[in-house]
Amino acid sequence: MPLIQEQFFDIGANLTHKSFKEDLDLVLAEANKLGVRRLSVTGSSLKESIEAFEISRRYPESCISTAGIHPHNSKEYSPESFSEIKDLLKNDLVKSIGETGLDFNRNFSSPEDQQKSFEAHLELSIEISKPLFLHERDAHEKFVEITSPYLKDLPKSVVHCFTGTEDALLKYLDMGFYIGITGWLCDERRGKHLEKLISLIPLEKLMIETDAPYLLPRDMGIDNSSRNEPKYLSHIAKKVAEFRKESEELVFTAIYMNSLDFFDISI
Repeated sequence: MPLIQEQFFDIGANLTHKSFKEDLDLVLAEANKLGVRRLSVTGSSLKESIEAFEISRRYPESCISTAGIHPHNSKEYSPESFSEIKDLLKNDLVKSIGETGLDFNRNFSSPEDQQKSFEAHLELSIEISKPLFLHERDAHEKFVEITSPYLKDLPKSVVHCFTGTEDALLKYLDMGFYIGITGWLCDERRGKHLEKLISLIPLEKLMIETDAPYLLPRDMGIDNSSRNEPKYLSHIAKKVAEFRKESEELVFTAIYMNSLDFFDISI
């Protein structure tokens, strides 16, 4: 295998998923061989945030984690459970608050429960000055309405797994958010519109992620029933670079450095 010069940072990998339980060592080793030097393990509930932190403790050379309550799980939010999220965020390896936001696509939790949980995360981010890992699906207008009053005080924030419209993208950039791009870009059925949007993202606001085990890049020719893995991040990076005017080397370097800076990690 040729020496890999590129370095990649997967800002969103759901490594607490049961599919990784038996072979996480191998998954991380294979990702590292393909240049994935860093990963952020996503917390989407109190239980998974604890598990994400445990993974980061097992692999501190490569993994950090987030702690938060996904909008799907917002019905689980309570002051008591959220105090445990706050405690997790005191650890040096827990670098970001989330995943939090709004998801009106499925409404596994009511919009009211989602808003209550989301606002608590926004307030905590300001209180402890840690960045936000944000989720928005089919809820752009309400998302903007809720975040706008907090905007001047918010730390760095990323709208992860961006799949929206040009208008939504430009609004999020105007609000100062980073943008996370996944293998959705590699799906000709539903991600084609993203091809023309990639060049609109300032290079200093761009990051990439797999959202593993979800969103397997469709154009890789892998059986769709297979899980997505962090090792496929380099494919997403190359796809992103295709639609930008900068050199591939510059795009890869900038994305990696953006991610280190976002999570406040020294090289």
